[in-house]
Amino acid sequence: QVQLVESGGGLVQAGGSLRLSCTASGRTFTLYSMGWFRQAPGKERELAARLFLPSDSRVYADSVRGRFTISRDNDKNTVYLQMDSLKSEDTAVYYCGAYSAGEGRQYWGQGTQVTVSS
Repeated sequence: QVQLVESGGGLVQAGGSLRLSCTASGRTFTLYSMGWFRQAPGKERELAARLFLPSDSRVYADSVRGRFTISRDNDKNTVYLQMDSLKSEDTAVYYCGAYSAGEGRQYWGQGTQVTVSS
């Protein structure tokens, strides 16, 4: 089992910045990737950014590329999402997701609300 705990959401004005954190615990050695997904009201959950742990390669959605940066701290088993130049359309619940290759399943955090006021 893997547990994910998120923090860092909140209310920010358009053009501002926020940093989200996601700390993993448990069988973290089984993890293949960690990432951030978001779900706006009435919409499906979508990928924002993903980091592949073996290679340290990153993938970004077109809508956030150049504004969001995903990074990690191996010592703390933590993944961050630095969000800059925020737009009102970035408003959503952000979920940390981690895929365990060893268990063949996706884990989710509880979600954190990000609201960008225009």
